[in-house]
Amino acid sequence: MQAISYKYSPKRNYLLVFSRIFVGCLFIFSGLIKANDPIGFGYKLQEYFEVFHLIAFQNQAVMWAILLCSLEMVLGILLLLGLYGKKVALGLLILILFFTFLTFYSAFFNVVTSCGCFGDAIPLTPWQSFSKDLILLVFIGIIFYFREQIIPLFHHEISQALTLSATIVFSLGIGVYTYNFLPFIDFLPYKEGNNLPELMRIPEGAPMDEYEISYTLKHKESGEIKKVTDKIYLAQEFWKDENWEIIGDPESKLVKVGYDAPIKDLNITDARGVEYTKEIIENPYYNLLIVSYNLDRANQNALEQINEIAINAAEQYNIRTVLLTSSAAQKVDELNDHINLFMETFYADAVPLKSMVRANPGIILMKNGYVIKKWHYHTLPTYEALADNYFSNLD
Repeated sequence: MQAISYKYSPKRNYLLVFSRIFVGCLFIFSGLIKANDPIGFGYKLQEYFEVFHLIAFQNQAVMWAILLCSLEMVLGILLLLGLYGKKVALGLLILILFFTFLTFYSAFFNVVTSCGCFGDAIPLTPWQSFSKDLILLVFIGIIFYFREQIIPLFHHEISQALTLSATIVFSLGIGVYTYNFLPFIDFLPYKEGNNLPELMRIPEGAPMDEYEISYTLKHKESGEIKKVTDKIYLAQEFWKDENWEIIGDPESKLVKVGYDAPIKDLNITDARGVEYTKEIIENPYYNLLIVSYNLDRANQNALEQINEIAINAAEQYNIRTVLLTSSAAQKVDELNDHINLFMETFYADAVPLKSMVRANPGIILMKNGYVIKKWHYHTLPTYEALADNYFSNLD
């Protein structure tokens, strides 16, 4: 009787309540943040698939991203409501054990530099992610141990089933919506209102990366080998002592990270490799950037519609339209043969292009370095709307 009384003591119940609220809210938050940008989370999953040689899952990364985000939200909501307590507790335990293994593997072997646990909203290093999962593991362990004490908010089976169904539809719906349109909140540096040239510059006086150089020294007579830093090497004047010689190459180690420009990998060139980054993104007039990192996977109907917009915009308002892609020039030629491209073509790495707009293709309206507006190909503006809202305003 004493053991049973201890197990159901108020102190343990309060611990369970806190654990449910903490874990439930965190899982809902984590799922929502990633569902806000399932394409971005899909890119992160592709990194994991590559590490574990799961090549067959690469093309379905976004689908898995949406399902995983939805699962997190469903488990979090059900946990807060107390519905299906035993099954939810087991599901949480399996999921957190899997996440903990994944983040430890990433951190220990340094294979994925950011886990994507909270998307681009809260970037975490692999070790930070692993620490977070260890904390969650403790609280989920408490929930699993006391799973018998989880009392549902309501007991009617039909009400529980309807709630479960609504939760699944709601959770899946968010990811499907943002995949087919754009994220509700853009956490990337190319979001609307940002000035891209400013985000590419390193401010004057900004701290730079600091490195520590290590030398391996060998004593010529005794054969003793020691490793010293550059500071010790200079302070103790090893360079003056003829008995010591440097063997091997010096080792460089980053000890302090300096200022990191939000945009550091955008390099726009033409087919010959001549750079046009500054000219394009600092254009003082309205201009359209059509972003399609992969022309083979781009929506061809959307490209045709965008091409018509480019023709009208150039003829009526002399608007410059630029196609940015990481595809080969041959693919651009094939597209040109198909739709007679009425836009200049430039090339950039796929990584920044994927960050510029979560669509293939997507449109970015820019002026004087600022991102004015972005559109998914499912919500393409008409030429008339662009002219009325933007081009006709000459100020």
